[in-house]
Amino acid sequence: MAELWNDPVAQLVFWGAVFATVVAVAVYVLGKIRGESVQQEPTASEMLSKFRELHARGGLSDTEFRTIKTNLAARLKDELKDNGETG
Repeated sequence: MAELWNDPVAQLVFWGAVFATVVAVAVYVLGKIRGESVQQEPTASEMLSKFRELHARGGLSDTEFRTIKTNLAARLKDELKDNGETG
C-alpha cells in the first residue's frame, strides 16, 4: 500500500479526484444559493388579475385601474409576443 502512495501517477489520480469533488460541491452550493436569491417577477397578466381583484373590492378607483391597465398593456403585449401568442 505504501508503494501506491509513492507512485506519482497514483498521487495524481487521487488529488485529481479530490479536486473534482471539491469543484462539484462548490458548483452545487453556488447553484443552490443563486437559485434562491433570484426571484421571479410576476407577469403582466398576473399583475393585471391582482389589480382587477383590488378594483373589484373597491381598493382602486376606476381612473387608477384604467391607468394601471394602460401601463401594463404594452408589457402584456411583449409577453404574449415572446410566448408566440396573439392577443
